[in-house]
Amino acid sequence: MASWAALSPSIVEYFEGEDSYRCGYCKNESGSRSNGMWAHSMTVQDYQDLIDRGWRRSGKYVYKPVMNQTCCPQYTIRCRPLQFQPSKSHKKVLKKMLKFLAKGEISKGNYEDDPMEPTMEDTVAGDFGLINKLDIQCDLKTLSGDLTESFDSEEKKKGKSPKKGESNEFIQSQDIEEKLGSGEPSHPVKMPMAPKPGKGADLSKPPCRKAKEIRKERKRLKLMQQNPAGELEGFQAQGEPPSLLPPKANKSNQPKSLEDLIFESLPENASHKLEVRLVPVSFEDPEFKSSFSRSFSLYVKYQMAIHQDPPDECGKTEFTRFLCSSPLEAENPPNGPDCGYGSFHQQYWLDGRIIAVGVIDILPYCVSSVYLYYDPDYSFLSLGVYSALREIAFTRQLHQKTSQLSYYYMGFYIHSCPKMKYKGQYRPSDLLCPETYVWVPIEQCLPSLENSKYCRFNRDPEAVDEGRSKDPDRLQVFHKKAIMPYGVYKKQQKDPGEEAAVLQYARLVGQTCSERMLLFRN
Repeated sequence: MASWAALSPSIVEYFEGEDSYRCGYCKNESGSRSNGMWAHSMTVQDYQDLIDRGWRRSGKYVYKPVMNQTCCPQYTIRCRPLQFQPSKSHKKVLKKMLKFLAKGEISKGNYEDDPMEPTMEDTVAGDFGLINKLDIQCDLKTLSGDLTESFDSEEKKKGKSPKKGESNEFIQSQDIEEKLGSGEPSHPVKMPMAPKPGKGADLSKPPCRKAKEIRKERKRLKLMQQNPAGELEGFQAQGEPPSLLPPKANKSNQPKSLEDLIFESLPENASHKLEVRLVPVSFEDPEFKSSFSRSFSLYVKYQMAIHQDPPDECGKTEFTRFLCSSPLEAENPPNGPDCGYGSFHQQYWLDGRIIAVGVIDILPYCVSSVYLYYDPDYSFLSLGVYSALREIAFTRQLHQKTSQLSYYYMGFYIHSCPKMKYKGQYRPSDLLCPETYVWVPIEQCLPSLENSKYCRFNRDPEAVDEGRSKDPDRLQVFHKKAIMPYGVYKKQQKDPGEEAAVLQYARLVGQTCSERMLLFRN
């Protein structure tokens, strides 16, 4: 037996079987399928390893789509910030923000459209509010009731009544009592419907180039043919700007970095002041606690305006459970980022008031975007796109101190849903192979996805899941005050269905996580 103090492990409660529900993408009444578990607590390393196997969290509920069966496969997507270069559309959003801050200018345009409706003019529009509403996969309106009713129903079938304090009967450690005694029901979460899909960009086509740029390139090639030895002199003689010279000849030719565009200096008499604050998601944190009411009010305003939720369906309980409650344990190792690992709110303060909040997880290898809500009055600033670019820049900043932290996870990419395709515009980016769990550049995946909703991206037909469960008996179980290997636990069980559930769990989380995390069995 291992001790709790020595392991400090994640504690999860796996829900046997698969959950079928109405798909929010294609509207199939029972076509969407996933596996899920409740995380009473979870280390950041375990969650990192889980999302690298296709899992994702909504509050404390952690779920994994059944990729080869669900009607709209959801592929984990990550951006590589270290190589990221903002596109023309990205620069447009950043310049719009700078103009607003500097002079109070509001760019003309059709900015009052629903931010979840991307336009053909700006292929990265659609705001990360879309990521959140679709990817969170937890219905903020019905979850509480669904969980309670489902749990009560399950308990009645078993012939017993659930009690919040039952865990005290079989748990010795006070720490584990606190993690298991949260009162959260033990039942899979119902999934929500998604907004009506709109048009998206064709990612298989190269980005458009201005006619002016094409003419300059032709002129350059013509001059090179006429005067190969002195192409630079000939080019300058034509009166072309120095910016057309190769980088070695003119260092100023280097394009502005993402940071240059975001943090461009403002005049002393700037019309507005924007401040981004990183606040740990914890009611023990003074800044989080003091800003909670304003943050919640903004959430209600956002839900009612953008998602048309009535006031009684976006209450404080739902807000707290899904955007302020996280299973991730805060960690501050000496080799980690200064802010530590865990769940955070990035608050966007404009002239002393919160106008947007990005919910993120900072993990050993990445920043993972969870949710974004913002003031609809500032939709003209494209806050979804702007916050995504800020989070990419933030990932690059964290990388300077913690070199292994170098990715930005954007949730799920659903190729069969046009409105989700814009995520692929944050390049370079990769998709996770659903069979071997290796990362493949999105450009290599798109041709296959055009032919089939479900694809194995790994081109090696002999490749297998290297992290698969190879020895289920070493899986760790927490049962009746004790931690034990599954090989010991199964000898005490007589339920034939028990082994099938545990083996399914082991296959989905992989060998490493199955040995580190504690599978709670009652």
